[in-house]
Amino acid sequence: MSGDAIPLTRDATADQIVAYLRSIGSEENRQGMKRYGIRIERALGISHGIQRRIAKAVGRNHDRAFALWDSGIMEAQFIASVTADPKRFTIDDARHWAAEFDSWDIVDGVSDLFVDTEHWLALIGEFAQDEREFVRRTAFAMMAWSVVHRKTEPDETFLAFLPLIRRHASDERNFVRKAVSWALRSLGKRSMALNTAALALAQELSASNDKTERWIGREAARELSAEKTLAGVARREASRAKAKR
Repeated sequence: MSGDAIPLTRDATADQIVAYLRSIGSEENRQGMKRYGIRIERALGISHGIQRRIAKAVGRNHDRAFALWDSGIMEAQFIASVTADPKRFTIDDARHWAAEFDSWDIVDGVSDLFVDTEHWLALIGEFAQDEREFVRRTAFAMMAWSVVHRKTEPDETFLAFLPLIRRHASDERNFVRKAVSWALRSLGKRSMALNTAALALAQELSASNDKTERWIGREAARELSAEKTLAGVARREASRAKAKR
Protein backbone atom coordinates (compact mmCIF):
# COMPACT_ATOMS: atom_id res chain seq x y z
CA MET A 1 0.00 0.00 0.00
CA SER A 2 3.06 2.26 -0.13
CA GLY A 3 1.70 4.22 -3.08
CA ASP A 4 -1.89 4.42 -1.83
CA ALA A 5 -3.47 7.55 -0.39
CA ILE A 6 -3.86 7.62 3.39
CA PRO A 7 -7.62 7.62 4.12
CA LEU A 8 -7.23 9.72 7.26
CA THR A 9 -7.57 13.45 7.83
CA ARG A 10 -6.64 15.90 10.54
CA ASP A 11 -9.98 15.21 12.20
CA ALA A 12 -9.13 11.53 12.69
CA THR A 13 -9.47 10.25 16.23
CA ALA A 14 -6.96 8.03 17.96
CA ASP A 15 -9.36 5.10 17.63
CA GLN A 16 -9.70 5.66 13.88
CA ILE A 17 -5.94 5.85 13.44
CA VAL A 18 -5.41 2.66 15.45
CA ALA A 19 -8.14 0.87 13.46
CA TYR A 20 -6.42 1.89 10.23
CA LEU A 21 -3.06 0.71 11.52
CA ARG A 22 -4.54 -2.65 12.39
CA SER A 23 -6.06 -2.92 8.92
CA ILE A 24 -2.72 -2.48 7.14
CA GLY A 25 -0.51 -4.48 9.48
CA SER A 26 1.59 -7.21 7.92
CA GLU A 27 2.55 -10.39 9.73
CA GLU A 28 5.32 -10.97 7.19
CA ASN A 29 6.78 -7.53 7.91
CA ARG A 30 6.27 -8.08 11.61
CA GLN A 31 8.29 -11.29 11.58
CA GLY A 32 10.93 -9.62 9.41
CA MET A 33 11.49 -6.98 12.09
CA LYS A 34 13.09 -9.66 14.24
CA ARG A 35 16.10 -9.70 11.92
CA TYR A 36 16.93 -6.18 13.07
CA GLY A 37 16.62 -6.95 16.76
CA ILE A 38 13.23 -5.25 17.07
CA ARG A 39 10.78 -6.67 19.58
CA ILE A 40 7.51 -7.42 17.84
CA GLU A 41 5.13 -8.18 20.71
CA ARG A 42 3.53 -4.72 20.37
CA ALA A 43 4.16 -4.20 16.66
CA LEU A 44 1.83 -4.53 13.66
CA GLY A 45 4.51 -4.71 10.97
CA ILE A 46 4.19 -1.29 9.31
CA SER A 47 7.22 0.50 7.86
CA HIS A 48 8.46 3.81 9.24
CA GLY A 49 7.87 5.38 5.86
CA ILE A 50 4.16 4.58 6.01
CA GLN A 51 3.99 5.63 9.65
CA ARG A 52 5.43 9.03 8.70
CA ARG A 53 2.92 9.37 5.87
CA ILE A 54 0.10 8.69 8.31
CA ALA A 55 1.52 11.22 10.76
CA LYS A 56 1.68 13.84 8.01
CA ALA A 57 -1.91 13.11 6.96
CA VAL A 58 -3.36 13.44 10.47
CA GLY A 59 -1.19 16.37 11.55
CA ARG A 60 -0.20 17.59 14.99
CA ASN A 61 -2.67 17.04 17.81
CA HIS A 62 -1.11 16.95 21.25
CA ASP A 63 -4.02 15.45 23.17
CA ARG A 64 -4.63 12.78 20.54
CA ALA A 65 -0.93 11.89 20.65
CA PHE A 66 -1.32 10.77 24.25
CA ALA A 67 -4.34 8.64 23.35
CA LEU A 68 -2.28 7.02 20.60
CA TRP A 69 0.55 6.38 23.04
CA ASP A 70 -1.80 4.75 25.51
CA SER A 71 -2.84 2.22 22.83
CA GLY A 72 0.45 0.42 23.50
CA ILE A 73 0.88 -0.29 19.78
CA MET A 74 4.42 0.52 18.67
CA GLU A 75 3.43 2.13 15.37
CA ALA A 76 0.76 4.23 17.10
CA GLN A 77 3.35 5.32 19.65
CA PHE A 78 5.75 6.40 16.93
CA ILE A 79 2.99 8.44 15.28
CA ALA A 80 2.23 9.90 18.71
CA SER A 81 5.83 11.11 18.99
CA VAL A 82 5.69 12.77 15.57
CA THR A 83 2.36 14.49 16.17
CA ALA A 84 2.83 15.62 19.80
CA ASP A 85 3.71 19.27 20.42
CA PRO A 86 7.26 19.49 21.84
CA LYS A 87 6.46 22.90 23.35
CA ARG A 88 3.73 21.32 25.50
CA PHE A 89 5.60 18.10 26.24
CA THR A 90 6.69 18.11 29.89
CA ILE A 91 9.65 16.45 31.55
CA ASP A 92 7.24 14.11 33.36
CA ASP A 93 5.66 13.18 30.02
CA ALA A 94 9.10 12.16 28.79
CA ARG A 95 9.76 10.12 31.92
CA HIS A 96 6.42 8.37 31.58
CA TRP A 97 6.98 7.47 27.93
CA ALA A 98 10.58 6.41 28.49
CA ALA A 99 9.49 4.04 31.25
CA GLU A 100 7.61 2.04 28.61
CA PHE A 101 10.49 1.72 26.15
CA ASP A 102 11.21 -1.92 25.35
CA SER A 103 12.86 -1.86 21.91
CA TRP A 104 15.61 0.17 20.27
CA ASP A 105 13.46 1.38 17.38
CA ILE A 106 10.84 3.08 19.56
CA VAL A 107 13.64 4.64 21.62
CA ASP A 108 15.30 6.12 18.56
CA GLY A 109 12.02 7.34 17.10
CA VAL A 110 10.73 9.02 20.25
CA SER A 111 14.13 10.48 21.19
CA ASP A 112 13.67 12.70 18.15
CA LEU A 113 10.75 14.37 19.98
CA PHE A 114 12.56 14.58 23.31
CA VAL A 115 15.42 16.57 21.76
CA ASP A 116 12.95 19.21 20.55
CA THR A 117 11.61 19.87 24.07
CA GLU A 118 13.02 22.48 26.42
CA HIS A 119 13.96 19.70 28.84
CA TRP A 120 16.38 17.92 26.52
CA LEU A 121 19.59 18.59 28.41
CA ALA A 122 18.11 17.64 31.78
CA LEU A 123 16.71 14.45 30.26
CA ILE A 124 20.05 13.42 28.78
CA GLY A 125 21.73 13.73 32.16
CA GLU A 126 18.94 11.95 33.99
CA PHE A 127 18.47 9.12 31.50
CA ALA A 128 22.21 8.45 31.25
CA GLN A 129 22.25 7.66 34.97
CA ASP A 130 19.22 5.37 34.71
CA GLU A 131 20.08 1.67 34.91
CA ARG A 132 17.25 0.54 32.63
CA GLU A 133 18.75 -0.47 29.29
CA PHE A 134 16.37 1.35 26.99
CA VAL A 135 16.13 4.45 29.16
CA ARG A 136 19.92 4.75 29.17
CA ARG A 137 19.95 4.21 25.42
CA THR A 138 17.57 7.16 25.17
CA ALA A 139 20.19 9.52 26.60
CA PHE A 140 22.72 8.62 23.94
CA ALA A 141 20.17 8.55 21.12
CA MET A 142 19.22 12.07 22.20
CA MET A 143 22.87 13.14 22.05
CA ALA A 144 23.08 11.83 18.50
CA TRP A 145 19.83 13.51 17.43
CA SER A 146 20.78 16.79 19.12
CA VAL A 147 23.63 17.22 16.64
CA VAL A 148 21.01 17.40 13.89
CA HIS A 149 18.24 19.29 15.69
CA ARG A 150 20.10 21.79 17.87
CA LYS A 151 21.84 23.69 15.11
CA THR A 152 22.52 26.87 17.10
CA GLU A 153 23.99 25.18 20.16
CA PRO A 154 27.64 26.05 20.83
CA ASP A 155 30.26 23.33 20.78
CA GLU A 156 30.56 23.63 24.56
CA THR A 157 27.12 22.05 24.98
CA PHE A 158 28.22 18.96 23.10
CA LEU A 159 31.69 18.81 24.65
CA ALA A 160 29.90 18.40 27.99
CA PHE A 161 28.50 15.09 26.74
CA LEU A 162 31.93 13.49 26.40
CA PRO A 163 32.35 12.72 30.13
CA LEU A 164 28.98 10.92 30.08
CA ILE A 165 30.07 8.96 27.02
CA ARG A 166 33.32 8.06 28.78
CA ARG A 167 31.52 7.02 31.95
CA HIS A 168 29.11 4.67 30.23
CA ALA A 169 31.34 3.32 27.46
CA SER A 170 31.84 0.14 29.49
CA ASP A 171 28.12 -0.69 29.53
CA GLU A 172 28.23 -3.95 27.60
CA ARG A 173 24.49 -4.20 26.96
CA ASN A 174 24.06 -4.29 23.19
CA PHE A 175 21.57 -1.47 22.77
CA VAL A 176 23.46 0.82 25.13
CA ARG A 177 26.91 0.31 23.65
CA LYS A 178 25.60 0.87 20.12
CA ALA A 179 23.94 4.12 21.20
CA VAL A 180 27.09 5.29 22.99
CA SER A 181 29.02 4.64 19.78
CA TRP A 182 26.38 6.48 17.75
CA ALA A 183 26.55 9.49 20.07
CA LEU A 184 30.34 9.69 20.01
CA ARG A 185 30.51 9.41 16.23
CA SER A 186 27.74 11.98 15.74
CA LEU A 187 29.35 14.55 18.01
CA GLY A 188 32.63 14.15 16.17
CA LYS A 189 30.98 15.07 12.89
CA ARG A 190 29.55 18.41 14.02
CA SER A 191 32.68 20.58 13.95
CA MET A 192 36.45 20.29 13.76
CA ALA A 193 36.79 21.14 17.47
CA LEU A 194 34.33 18.41 18.38
CA ASN A 195 36.00 16.01 15.96
CA THR A 196 39.33 16.57 17.70
CA ALA A 197 37.83 16.01 21.15
CA ALA A 198 35.70 13.02 20.14
CA LEU A 199 38.59 11.40 18.28
CA ALA A 200 40.84 11.80 21.32
CA LEU A 201 38.25 10.02 23.46
CA ALA A 202 37.80 7.32 20.80
CA GLN A 203 41.54 6.69 20.75
CA GLU A 204 41.63 6.51 24.54
CA LEU A 205 38.83 3.96 24.52
CA SER A 206 40.55 1.99 21.76
CA ALA A 207 43.44 1.33 24.11
CA SER A 208 41.25 0.23 27.01
CA ASN A 209 41.43 -3.18 28.65
CA ASP A 210 37.64 -3.28 28.58
CA LYS A 211 36.32 -5.01 25.45
CA THR A 212 33.21 -2.83 25.18
CA GLU A 213 35.22 0.36 25.45
CA ARG A 214 37.66 -0.95 22.83
CA TRP A 215 34.82 -1.78 20.44
CA ILE A 216 33.27 1.68 20.81
CA GLY A 217 36.64 3.41 20.54
CA ARG A 218 37.86 1.56 17.48
CA GLU A 219 34.60 2.00 15.61
CA ALA A 220 34.49 5.72 16.38
CA ALA A 221 38.19 6.34 15.73
CA ARG A 222 37.98 4.67 12.34
CA GLU A 223 35.00 6.76 11.25
CA LEU A 224 36.06 10.09 12.77
CA SER A 225 39.53 9.97 11.23
CA ALA A 226 38.32 9.00 7.76
CA GLU A 227 38.97 11.51 4.96
CA LYS A 228 35.30 11.43 3.96
CA THR A 229 34.21 12.33 7.48
CA LEU A 230 36.74 15.15 7.81
CA ALA A 231 35.70 16.57 4.44
CA GLY A 232 32.07 16.55 5.54
CA VAL A 233 32.91 18.35 8.79
CA ALA A 234 34.86 20.98 6.84
CA ARG A 235 31.93 21.55 4.49
CA ARG A 236 29.52 21.99 7.40
CA GLU A 237 31.84 24.46 9.10
CA ALA A 238 32.20 26.45 5.88
CA SER A 239 28.43 26.48 5.44
CA ARG A 240 27.86 27.75 8.99
CA ALA A 241 30.51 30.43 8.57
CA LYS A 242 28.90 31.60 5.32
CA ALA A 243 25.46 31.74 6.98
CA LYS A 244 26.80 34.07 9.69
CA ARG A 245 28.12 36.64 7.23
